[in-house]
Order: sequence, then structure tokens, then C-alpha cells
Amino acid sequence: MNKAAASAGISPSPHEAAAGKGIASGLILASLGAIAFSGKAIIVKLAYRYGVDAVTLIMLRMLFALPLFAVMAWWAGRGKPPLTRRDWFGVVGLGFSGYYLSSFLDFIGLQYITAGLERLILFLTPSFVLLATAFLFRRPIHARQWISLLLAYAGILLVFAHDLDVSGAQVWLGGALVLGSALSYGVYLILSGELVKRVGSLRLVAYAMCVSTACCAIQYVVLGRPLAELAQPAPVLWLSVVNAVFCTVLPVSMTMVAVARIGAPLASQAGMIGPVSTLALAFWLLGEPVTGVQLAGSALVLGGMYLLSARKT
Repeated sequence: MNKAAASAGISPSPHEAAAGKGIASGLILASLGAIAFSGKAIIVKLAYRYGVDAVTLIMLRMLFALPLFAVMAWWAGRGKPPLTRRDWFGVVGLGFSGYYLSSFLDFIGLQYITAGLERLILFLTPSFVLLATAFLFRRPIHARQWISLLLAYAGILLVFAHDLDVSGAQVWLGGALVLGSALSYGVYLILSGELVKRVGSLRLVAYAMCVSTACCAIQYVVLGRPLAELAQPAPVLWLSVVNAVFCTVLPVSMTMVAVARIGAPLASQAGMIGPVSTLALAFWLLGEPVTGVQLAGSALVLGGMYLLSARKT
């Protein structure tokens, strides 16, 4: 409905009203999904207080999430043709890179850096994808994109220098591990394009998560961990359930529905609430300080990623 019609008191048509509700619900879902995703770092940091290590913690998370993703895989695959051998190779590779390796590096990195810095580093993933595709496929990077990259990386350097001054040299190790996590997920994004078209986004995510669970189980056995170690204190188990359901399965589902309703660019912009919510949750639940330097760095990163994802008018 145009402005003239609105000023004349003309009610929107049912189609316009439905479209408006769809956009609003899509934005809400994308925002809630981003907040829930960002809560993962908070949950992991809380669980570390009970002396559990990354190997056990990620195993518990995937075990609790597996039944839900198995149901999701069955639901998304109803009436669809079975995957070819080539598709299965792709699913296994993407599940290893995008969910197992990325999550494992992230969990370890969170032992050494703040939840706020972790979320900002992961938020740079689209910029890594841009640089990789420009290099591999010889695609030009435009001036607006260069400005977005400079802003985002300047923000990360600002927050990193601040945390280095406060937390010491371990920030280098944690930052490198989380950077590896972001790069690993970037590989998933770059290589998943054709497979998503053939398999479907929800089906691919569900299958890849099942592969990730298998990788976690293999890792657990290879490292010689006894099954008795999975019998963690009740707070660790409950935190793992929350991580699996509310910070893994539900965010994936909400983000997929949001993308279907409003498109990936708009959903990506709504997702920028993630790093902000991480800072707020870390301050509230973990007692991590929020300084002016962190806020300034976060603003630079968010501004850079906004320029990168915003459509040209």
C-alpha cells in the first residue's frame, strides 16, 4: 500500500497485510535465532566452570541434539529422491568442516577468550567467504566491500588489543582457534551451494549435523575416553541440553524459516543483533566487563558487516 492510500485511510489488501505479517515474523525469527545462536558461547563458558573439557562438552551437545536432527532429516526427506553417492560424499565433507571441526575449534577457543570476542570473530565469516571467492573465482571486490572489510577488521583489532591487555597472551591462542572455526565454517558456506540446490537447505543441515555427531563419537573413542565421563554433574547435563535444543536445533530451524520468508540478505541483517546480545548476556551471566573500547570495536564490526550484506539501492 502506498503513502497516498495510507493517508486517505484506505485499508491494506489481504495480500499486502499477509506480506507485512510475513516480513515481521521473518525478522522476529531471524533475530531470535541470532540471539539463541549467540547464547551457545555463554552456555559453554558456564559449563567450563564445572571442570568439563571441550571434548566431553561437544559430545554431550551433539548427543542431545542428534534425535531432533534425525527427526528433522526424516521430515525434510519425505517424498524426496535418495541421495546419490556423490551427494553423500558432499554431506560427509560438509558435516566434518562446517559443524564438527568448526564447533570443536570454537569450543576450545572459548577456554581462552571472552564470549564477546568469540562472537565478533565468528561474525566475520561472510568477509572470509567474500575474500575466498574473490581469490578462487577471480571475482572483483568493489569499493563498498573494501570499506566494509576495513571497518570490520579494524573493529576486531580494537577488541582484540583490549582483551590482550586485560587477559594476556592466551588471547592469541583463543583468537586463533576461533578464527580457525570461522574459516572452517566459511569453507562449508562456499562448498555447500550446489549441494543445497540438489538436497535442500534443511535436509542438508540435518544430515550434516548427524555426520558431525558421528565425528564427535569417533573422536571420543579414538582419544580413549570412557563412557563414564559422559555422566557429568546435573548442571553440566542441563546446560548441554539447553545448548543442544535452544542454541543449536531451534536457531537452525528459526533461521531457515526466516530465510524462506524474507530472504537471506534481510535475515542476515536481522542477525546482527547476535554480537550485541552476546555482550549483554556475557555481562549478565558471566560477569564479563563491557567497556567503551569493546562497544566501539563491536560497532565497527557490525557496521562493516552491514555494508557487506546490505543491498544496493
